[in-house]
Parts: sequence; C-alpha cells; structure tokens
Amino acid sequence: MKRLDLIFSERELDAILEALEAADVPGYTVMKHATGKGPQTICSEDMEFTGLGTNAHVIVFCELEMIEKIRENIRSILNYYGGVAYISEATEM
Repeated sequence: MKRLDLIFSERELDAILEALEAADVPGYTVMKHATGKGPQTICSEDMEFTGLGTNAHVIVFCELEMIEKIRENIRSILNYYGGVAYISEATEM
C-alpha cells in the first residue's frame, strides 16, 4: 500500500479532487488551511486570515498501480500552479 501526500494552493482543491476522482481513487482525506514555510516562501498570520497563500493537504492511500493514473491526472495541475506530491510506504495496523 502507498501513501500519497499532496500539498498545493487551496485555490486548486477542486481541480485536484476532480483529477483524483477521474483516476478512480478509493478515497482521500482533505485538510484545508494548511500553512507552513517552504524554501522560497514565508508564512504569516495575514496569509491565513485572508486565505491567500493557504494550502490544502490531501492524503490518498492506494495500491502502486493507481499511483500512475493519479500522476498522469495531477502532473499538469502541480506543474502549472505549483505544489508538491510525495509517495511513501503505508502499512495498515
């Protein structure tokens, strides 16, 4: 089982979720208003208050075969608007 973590601008949440649905993912978790600091960014209370600069964090658990379908569907969104995607191993308890 794989865990896919997607972190991107919250403004692109609908597009990312549509891409995941098109890949037939079995389910996902969405956390809105994620803030933090990246290599070329800063985080301030003003960004969280206005909603500008806030991110969404989406987590997907799926089999390796589905990762390629997801990658094809979200690559253009992340390349154009920015964001990161990480794949890691997940073991069910």
